Amino acid sequence: MRIGIDVGGTKIAAIALGEAGAVLAERRAATPRDDYEATVGAITGLVHGIESGLGRSGSVGVGIPGAESLVTGRIKNANSVWLIDRPLAGDLARTLDRPVRLANDANCFALSEAIDGAAAGADVVFGVILGTGVGGGVVAGGRVLTGVNAVGGEWGHNPLPWPADHERPGPPCYCGMRGCIETFLSGPGLARDYRDDGGEALGPAGIAARAADGDDRAEAAMARYEDRLARSLATVINLLDPDVIVLGGGVSNIARLYAGAPARWERYVFSDRVDTRLVRARHGDASGARGAAWLWPEKTDG
Repeated sequence: MRIGIDVGGTKIAAIALGEAGAVLAERRAATPRDDYEATVGAITGLVHGIESGLGRSGSVGVGIPGAESLVTGRIKNANSVWLIDRPLAGDLARTLDRPVRLANDANCFALSEAIDGAAAGADVVFGVILGTGVGGGVVAGGRVLTGVNAVGGEWGHNPLPWPADHERPGPPCYCGMRGCIETFLSGPGLARDYRDDGGEALGPAGIAARAADGDDRAEAAMARYEDRLARSLATVINLLDPDVIVLGGGVSNIARLYAGAPARWERYVFSDRVDTRLVRARHGDASGARGAAWLWPEKTDG
């Protein structure tokens, strides 16, 4: 049995998978924001609760909104800032009395969709999270590519490619730079772009609905978004050339993106044709926890 934990900003989701990926149990708890010790306790409690209910133990993988430093073993680059500089893997290994594997939540998402999701069977998969932020993960041959700096797939903190004059220098990003892909392609980024053009305070779903109803301002915002998404993914294709790109996160629920972005990215990709598939995540919100469970690929007793 494999247990996966997805640590989010507002909730912690836990799942137990059998050998074929069948869901054996699921649990959730509120994230104890700004309280590291309580977060460790919540994760531990979810694991113990699942194991008590099923009457057996399993491996534990944890997805986090950040990364584990390969030098110090402590957490870095986490927007859940109370995790930063904490030895989370070691503390969980102590409280759970077993090894624990950690990975970035976008890497977990990509792994889930590559193993038994929308990109199952593909050799190289790029997983994208378009939500409050913008994340990415790379899976090749069924393995997450973390990188020597543990930042593999962090495309959201590169500059928007081929920017127009009105896109320079771009909005400020929490990372300290300006014009990051995240500032344009996140849900708040789309909402801000629409609002700055005279639109109302709407979220991505509302903007897409307005566009579908024929609202010119909303349609213009969606067209800008699709072109920015196409440019950004084109750089991924030029560098990585994945078989499949899988979208997740709240913005990924906008159906028009799956035709709109590929229709635009051919002019930016350095190839005579583009065969990369752009698909929606099969497992939705469960992909983070499922991918964390799959961080243990070897067979277990479940």
